[in-house]
Amino acid sequence: MQLTKNFTLEEFLISQTAARLNIDNTPSPSVISNLQLLCTNVLQPLRDKLGQMSISSGYRCSILNSRIGGAAGSQHLYGQAADITIPTMSNAALAEYIRDNLMFDQVILEFYQLGMPQSGWVHVSYTNGVNRQQCLTAVKQNGKTVYLKGIVA
Repeated sequence: MQLTKNFTLEEFLISQTAARLNIDNTPSPSVISNLQLLCTNVLQPLRDKLGQMSISSGYRCSILNSRIGGAAGSQHLYGQAADITIPTMSNAALAEYIRDNLMFDQVILEFYQLGMPQSGWVHVSYTNGVNRQQCLTAVKQNGKTVYLKGIVA
């Protein structure tokens, strides 16, 4: 199913964990609607401006989200979020571009390491309601994930 001109539903459902554990990651109609909003408002404009992107995580059913250790309230559960990279730009620059140019709910620069432009990934979300324009950076401190305010690179 085509969500926008460059994005299909199938690419948001791919999961090696789901395949390995035989988890049915089929989305509901409301999840599909949320994915269309995410693509229309964030991902397609990024693709049009910046080129090819990779989606490392899209929709996750609750069983899959639990198995990979995802947050209980993750926006991935509702089709409102994707973890992305663009091979031609650093993940810090990608997070900053989203922050400066698009409407979004959250943008999180996750596990980026200074001096390693392709390290980590960018989590971006969009909701049908009020989008918070919240910017965070996820880092490991003492073995735990900590969220810093802003894009810290």
